[in-house]
Amino acid sequence: MAGHPGNPEPLSPRAKLAVTAGKAAAAVSRAAGRGSGSVIGGRVALKLDPDLLGRLAQHLDVVLVSATNGKTTTTRLIAEALGAAGPVVSNALGANMPAGITSALAGGSDARFGVIEVDEKYLAGVARDVTPKAIALLNLSRDQLDRAAETRMLAEKWREGLSGSKAVVVANADDPLVVWAASSSPNVVWVAAGQEWKDDAWSCPACGGVMQRPGDDWFCGECGFRRPAPSWVLSGDHVLDPHGSAWPIHLQLPGRANKANAASSAAVAAVFGVPPQVALERMYQVQAVAGRYDTVTFLEREIRLLLAKNPAGWLETFSLIDPPPTPVILSVNARGADGTDTSWLWDVDYTRLAGHPISVIGDRRLDLAVRLEVAGLDFRVCETLDEAVQLAPPGRIELIANYTAFQDVRRRVGN
Repeated sequence: MAGHPGNPEPLSPRAKLAVTAGKAAAAVSRAAGRGSGSVIGGRVALKLDPDLLGRLAQHLDVVLVSATNGKTTTTRLIAEALGAAGPVVSNALGANMPAGITSALAGGSDARFGVIEVDEKYLAGVARDVTPKAIALLNLSRDQLDRAAETRMLAEKWREGLSGSKAVVVANADDPLVVWAASSSPNVVWVAAGQEWKDDAWSCPACGGVMQRPGDDWFCGECGFRRPAPSWVLSGDHVLDPHGSAWPIHLQLPGRANKANAASSAAVAAVFGVPPQVALERMYQVQAVAGRYDTVTFLEREIRLLLAKNPAGWLETFSLIDPPPTPVILSVNARGADGTDTSWLWDVDYTRLAGHPISVIGDRRLDLAVRLEVAGLDFRVCETLDEAVQLAPPGRIELIANYTAFQDVRRRVGN
C-alpha cells in the first residue's frame, strides 16, 4: 500500500480497533510473564485487520533488512544512523515476522522512518505490504534445516519477490546467492562486505555450475554469472563510498562481521540522504544489541554474551573471542525457535577452539559433546550455567549460545 511518508492518513476505525486490541493482548502477555507480547499482539491485530501492516507503514520511509546472520545488529545500526534525519520506529528486539513487525509499527505513528528486520522467508510478502524505499540483503547460508528452505530456494524466492521492486536494494556483492537474488531488481547498490563462510555458495545459483573463487572474486565458468563491481567497499577499518572517499568505522561492537554490517548500513543511510560520516559516527553509540556482546557479572565472574545460530555465525564468532587460555562456555538448544535438527553442528569447525578451556551446557549438550570429542578437543559437560561458571578457570568467560539457549542465559544472569 503506497502512502506519503511523513504525511499519515488517519487510520480507519477498524485499523484503530485492531491496534488497540493488539496492544491490550500484548499487555496481558507481559503481565503473565510471557515475554514482550509483541508477537501475540501483532497476531490479534492482523486477525482484526489483515491489511494493518500496510496501513501502519503508509506514512513511513521504510527500509527492510534481511539475512541469515547479522540482521538484528544491522537493523539497529541503520536505525541509529537514520535517527540523524528524523524519528525512527524499529522492531529492535528481533520479532521479525509479520505479527512482530505489525506490533512494532503500531508504536510508530510519529516516526518518519521504519527500520524493519524481516525473517528471510517473509521478505517478499512484507515488501509487498509496506512498499519499502530500501531493502538491505546481507547474506544467505544454511540455518534451521528442519523449517527453512534450502538456501538456493530462498534466493529464488527473494529473486521472484523483488523482481521489479521500486526499492533501492543494497546487497552484498561477495555472496553469490544474494547477488543472484538481488539481480532481478532494477535498482541495486552493491557493497563489498566480504563473505567468511563460503560452503553454501560453491555451485552457481544461476545454472548449477561450479563457482570459481580466485581471491575475493567469484564467477561461474559455465554461464558467466559473476561478482558485480561494488559501489561501497569495506576496506579494513574504513568504508569506501562510491566517490572513493574512505570513512573510518569506529564501533563498540567487536569483529569483522560488524564492520561489514556497518558498511552496509552506511550504504543504506546514504539512500535516505544521511552522509557516511554522520551515519558512522552515530553507529558508535551501539554497545550491545538485544543482549548480544553484553558483558555481565554473574557469580562474581565477567561473562561476555555472544549469539551464534548456524555454521556461518559460529565461524564469525570464533574470530572475535579472546585468545586461549580464555575460558569458553558453549550452549546449544534445539527448540522450535532454534530448529530441532542439530546436524549443523557437524558443519562448524570447532578445532578453532583448541587451547581454550571449554564447558558445554544446554538441552543438546550431549550432541555438542560428541561433536567436540570428534574434533579432538578437551571439554567438560555441565548440567547448569552456574556449574560451568564456577568450574571455569580465571579470566573473562566467552559464552557462545544459539537462540533459545542465549535467551535462557540472559534470564539466568538477569540481563
